[in-house]
Amino acid sequence: MQDAPEIFRYQSLESTNTKLKELLAQKDLPEFSAVLTSNQTAGRGQIGNSWESEKDKNLTFSIVLFPHFVKIQKQFRLTQLVTTAIADVLAPIVPNLSIKWPNDIYAGDKKLGGILIENSLSGPVINSTIIGIGLNVNQEVFLSDAPNPVSMRLLTGVSHDIENLFMQIRQTLFIRYIQWMQYGIRTIKKDYFKQLYRTDGFYLYRDENGEFTAKIDSIQESGHLLLTDINGNQRIYAFKEVSFVL
Repeated sequence: MQDAPEIFRYQSLESTNTKLKELLAQKDLPEFSAVLTSNQTAGRGQIGNSWESEKDKNLTFSIVLFPHFVKIQKQFRLTQLVTTAIADVLAPIVPNLSIKWPNDIYAGDKKLGGILIENSLSGPVINSTIIGIGLNVNQEVFLSDAPNPVSMRLLTGVSHDIENLFMQIRQTLFIRYIQWMQYGIRTIKKDYFKQLYRTDGFYLYRDENGEFTAKIDSIQESGHLLLTDINGNQRIYAFKEVSFVL
């Protein structure tokens, strides 16, 4: 019988991902063990982006999975898994919720949360995955130069129970993970795309050559974004090669 997952709570941490990696180096932890803090002081986004989080106001945690069945070239499925699980929990609460490719949680045109996934590899497969989740819950004032942050409190007009949100997201992630293992990734991929930001027509984008108008065609297995511009040309982008013009 597998040991029950452990939950480690800290008053303050620089990074929940870093702390969980340290704990994993010290001992074996059961899958779905998590590190949670009410004050993350040096949270990170993708490729060096910072994450602002006011003390005791937001949900910041990391969780570990051991998805040995996932090959390296299909690691984007983990992003689809996590963002879809978060959307399952938040869509009934937050208006106009969506997943902004590849891994941001949006409400309208504002950023509500994000994830940072760090994989440890073993040959051609993923040995362990640390999933860091940052969600703006009750913060009302944002001081960083992030262009468009928002919180659940600002969107709904009421405060939300952070511990309850943590337990809901963790449980929903578990349900979606079991769904994946038992029935395959197809439903999760479909639900990811259904929740995707700006799939309802043509919008402005910007790449290294300037701005252009296009619509989202599909998300490739690798996680690349496939756009079709107004001239009918298809364009394929990796993360950070193209941005939405908001």
